[in-house]
Amino acid sequence: MNHLTPRTRRAFVALAAFLGLAGAAFASKDKPVIGLSLDTLKEERWQHDRDIFVAQAKALGAADVVILSANSDDTAQVRDVESLISKGVDVIVVVPHNGSALGRAVKDANDAKIPVIAYDRLILNANIDYYLTFDNVKVGEEQAKYAVAHLPAGRKARVVRIYGARTDNNAALFKQGQDNILDPLVKAGKIEIVHEDWAADWKPENGKKIMNAAITKAGSNIDIVVASNDGTAGGAIQALTEEKIAGKVLVTGQDADLAACQRIMRGTQSMTIYKPLKNLATLAAKVAVDVAKGNKPASTETIDNGTKKVPSIFEKVIAVDKANMMATVVADGFQKASDLQ
Repeated sequence: MNHLTPRTRRAFVALAAFLGLAGAAFASKDKPVIGLSLDTLKEERWQHDRDIFVAQAKALGAADVVILSANSDDTAQVRDVESLISKGVDVIVVVPHNGSALGRAVKDANDAKIPVIAYDRLILNANIDYYLTFDNVKVGEEQAKYAVAHLPAGRKARVVRIYGARTDNNAALFKQGQDNILDPLVKAGKIEIVHEDWAADWKPENGKKIMNAAITKAGSNIDIVVASNDGTAGGAIQALTEEKIAGKVLVTGQDADLAACQRIMRGTQSMTIYKPLKNLATLAAKVAVDVAKGNKPASTETIDNGTKKVPSIFEKVIAVDKANMMATVVADGFQKASDLQ
């Protein structure tokens, strides 16, 4: 479709959407069909989201949930959204790989009168209907607060910072939260940032590369690694293990992945941020079904995405370490105690 003019392409997509609606035998206000466009299913976290979302949506009366995963490819995700439009779904829920890359696809959904909900990551500069997420600035603040509570006594702490993907708006929000806590201490001379970088696509191997670069640059005398998620934390810990200092360096994370929880119990990772996915995925399914049925769910916040103030709902996050692992992650059934041995 790339060879068509924008106007012709939008007309084509609108026609495809109409034909898709005509052929979607189960799509109706009573039994809506929901499209779910995911950035990736390679990370454990997103598999949890998918499963909870689908089960809840169907329990609430959805006829079907059409799931597409873009494998962290912007072009593929645009194509996925346009495919969902052509299938005539009643609402599209999107976890964007790149919050800035989906404007064209959202415009096509707008033209086809299909509501769009951004899930966990904000879609920028586009007319979306809702944004459902955790408080991502709070995530960064909790990571940094944990690190600050464990600063070495009597000397300046040497800190490495591993950010997420530049393409993910959430990564910037995590960094903002960390900055809120760390910057005053840097200015006060209590913390030195010896190395920092962004991990492309949140890949663990890129977290390892950043950690290796930090060790090469600053030596192995490192106190804290503020890693923005469990995947990059795992990569950093691989580098620390090779340097024989894993367990001696405080490492943060996020998502309460099984491997991360196991590392916390073993002592090589210090903490993670547990985001009760069941709460967010359940909320997203409810909002999606409500919107598909023509209702307007109440929001608690608004966020300016560059085009509009988007009605938004935030869920709370929990800092987890070895001390409260059983009372949070395990008690909620997110991970099993038997798997953490």
